[in-house]
Amino acid sequence: MSVTAEKTPEEKEQLPDQVIFFDGVCGLCNHFVDFVLKLDRDQVFLFAPIQGETAEKYLKATDLDKMKSIVLMKQGHVFRHTAAVVRVLWGLPGIWKIAGWLLWLVPGPLRDIGYRLVAKFRYHLFGKKDVCRLPSPEERTRFLQ
Repeated sequence: MSVTAEKTPEEKEQLPDQVIFFDGVCGLCNHFVDFVLKLDRDQVFLFAPIQGETAEKYLKATDLDKMKSIVLMKQGHVFRHTAAVVRVLWGLPGIWKIAGWLLWLVPGPLRDIGYRLVAKFRYHLFGKKDVCRLPSPEERTRFLQ
């Protein structure tokens, strides 16, 4: 699912090409961020918690209210659920790029049923933190507020 963001030219210039918005208090989301950080050697992706200022500025209220999805903003397009995950996998090296293509072969509605089921129980399965993830000093350049 892709939706073009409606922003002024000044706002479009300010946001980097690929930003992964994530639920900063979700254990599963934080594991996903750690996974991408480890594999993204070319530093293609930047990260921003959905609870932060960057998300408030660039995402729609429905994305902020639900907080049940990884959101990828790529060159002005917004991708949610498995569409976001697949595009992130495509941006990673080796087997992960192939995994993204294999996941893409599964029909979107079926992929998203599984995604929504995991999202519904993610706090129970992976925990919920009291505060958003804080990047290490080495990671700070990859995180937006």
